[in-house]
Amino acid sequence: MAKARARIGCAGWSIPRQHAHLFGEGDSMLARYATRFDVAEINSSFYRPHQAKTYARWAANVPRGFRFSVKLPRTISHELALRGAGPALDQFLDEAAGLGRKLGGFLLQLPPGLAFEPRVASTFLAMFRRRTDAPLAVEPRHASWFTPQVSALLRRHQASRIGADPPRAPGAEHPGEGAPWPYWRLHGSPRIYYSEYGEEALRGLAASVAGARTRASPWVIFDNTAHGFAVADAAKLQGMLGIRNV
Repeated sequence: MAKARARIGCAGWSIPRQHAHLFGEGDSMLARYATRFDVAEINSSFYRPHQAKTYARWAANVPRGFRFSVKLPRTISHELALRGAGPALDQFLDEAAGLGRKLGGFLLQLPPGLAFEPRVASTFLAMFRRRTDAPLAVEPRHASWFTPQVSALLRRHQASRIGADPPRAPGAEHPGEGAPWPYWRLHGSPRIYYSEYGEEALRGLAASVAGARTRASPWVIFDNTAHGFAVADAAKLQGMLGIRNV
C-alpha cells in the first residue's frame, strides 16, 4: 500500500531570525514560510474574525499544494461551549471559505473545563457536518473526552481527536483510534509554548507519524513558538521522515 503524504508545519508562519536560513526567498513572511513547509495552522481566527478576502490573500501567497488548518473561534468553543453556535459557525465558515482549495480542515480546541456532554457534542458535530464535509480535528482537554464513547461519536461524524503534547490524559499524545485525519499538536514540553523537543522525542514522533501514513495523510503542527523552536523542530522532523523542502 502506498504511503500517504505527511504534512509538517507550525502554528502561524513567523520566521525567527535564527532560523531564517531554513527558508527561501518570498514577497511576504507567508510566502517565505511556504518555501519550507506545506501546511500552517491559522490560530488568530480563534481570537478575532478575518474577512474572506484576508483568507483569499493568504491562499494566493502560497503554492498550489499548500494547505491551511483554521482554528474555530473561541466564541464557539469557549463562550458558547458548543451550544446554540449555528449563527457563529455560519459566519466563520463563510469567512474561511476564502481559502478555497487551500483549506485543509478545521481545528476545534475545547477549554480544559468543558466536560463531555453527549447531547451537546452530538448536536454540534451534526450541525457542523450539515454545513461542511471538511476535515475536523478536535482537541479536548477534559479527561471525560477520552473514552470509547467519545471516540465512537467522533468517528460517526467523521471527526478526529488530535494527539497533543503535553497530553491531558493517558494516551492523549496519540490521535484517536481510527481518526480519519491523524493530527498532532506539539505545544512544547515540559514548558508549554517555550520548550524545544529533543532528538528522542522527535524520533518517537516520527515513528508514530510514519505508521499513520499507511491509512491517511497525517499532519503535525508545532506550537512551541515562544522562543522560535517550532520552526527548528518541524524542520528536524521533516528530515527524519525524509521530506524534502517543498
